[in-house]
Amino acid sequence: MSTTTDTLTIIRPDDWHLHLRDGAVLDSVVADTARQFARAIIMPNLQPPVTTVALAIAYRDRIYAALKLAGMGEGSFEPLMTLYLTDNTSAADILAAKQSGAVHGVKLYPAGATTNSAAGVTDLLGRCSLALEAMQSAGLPLLVHGEVTDPAIDLFDREAVFIDRVMIPLRRAFPELKVVFEHLTTREGVNYVREAEGPVAATITAHHLLYNRNALFQGGIRPHWYCLPVLKREQHRLALLDAATSGTGRFFLGTDSAPHSKGLKENACGCAGCYTALHAMELYATAFDSVGHLDRLEAFASLNGPAFYGLPVNQGKLVLQRGSYQIPAELPMADSTVVPLAAGESLAWKVVA
Repeated sequence: MSTTTDTLTIIRPDDWHLHLRDGAVLDSVVADTARQFARAIIMPNLQPPVTTVALAIAYRDRIYAALKLAGMGEGSFEPLMTLYLTDNTSAADILAAKQSGAVHGVKLYPAGATTNSAAGVTDLLGRCSLALEAMQSAGLPLLVHGEVTDPAIDLFDREAVFIDRVMIPLRRAFPELKVVFEHLTTREGVNYVREAEGPVAATITAHHLLYNRNALFQGGIRPHWYCLPVLKREQHRLALLDAATSGTGRFFLGTDSAPHSKGLKENACGCAGCYTALHAMELYATAFDSVGHLDRLEAFASLNGPAFYGLPVNQGKLVLQRGSYQIPAELPMADSTVVPLAAGESLAWKVVA
């Protein structure tokens, strides 16, 4: 990494948590990620979900076709595929995933936790123990959406309760299972990941580093800041920022960029998800700069993730330059538009190469 007052050059980063959707939406958004990131872990919550190796490879082929359609050169971006864990995922499914070379993780969605999660797991240790044992043996990471869906639990407490009800028993039963606690949002989550024994890591989004839950309500309800897990109190944002910029190898970049059309967000029952793929590295640079730790952005964005997943570090470079960058009001997407996070606002960094 090299840095001056106005320029930051880092190893080309990866996005370890990304939603690309499918069809015309995929065609519209994939280039935004590929312009910045060399690789990305692709979420499997399509309709129907990606539950087998064959479905994962077919989805990967559609992503490559979308890249070609967008004019991105061959080898410019590598999608790292995942399977959607269900109550019926077998040990054979896990072995096939590992042997494929295309699948790099298995995603746990507690049933009903977020967008397209209806097919998710209802009882992790009760229904998925054979699959988890196979994952532990194969070294295939479990990627968890870390929230309980118990309606009796307050929305803002669901991550902390997930640690007690799911993570601690899971780690006790499968101590060598590689687990990524995705889109971490709370101080309790940070403390758990820092102190947990065994191979545990976490991704952190740019929006959880930059905004607290007040952003949802400034001047009225602002649906484009609504995501799941939802933004939390300022004390949690500060804990996340401290973790991301600490230099600790257990935390790395995962945007959780999630495209929804403007109409589906600005709706009586608006969809959860923030679109950040367009300006992800500008957002992360802004967050790290806010606490004077631009020197630690490269490890978080480009080194920690490959180390955890057992993949080589990228060879290319990404260059950011200090200067005013105004986020577009909206972008074309399929037959509609998508509103990027913080649309119309300005950031102090811009990706230039």
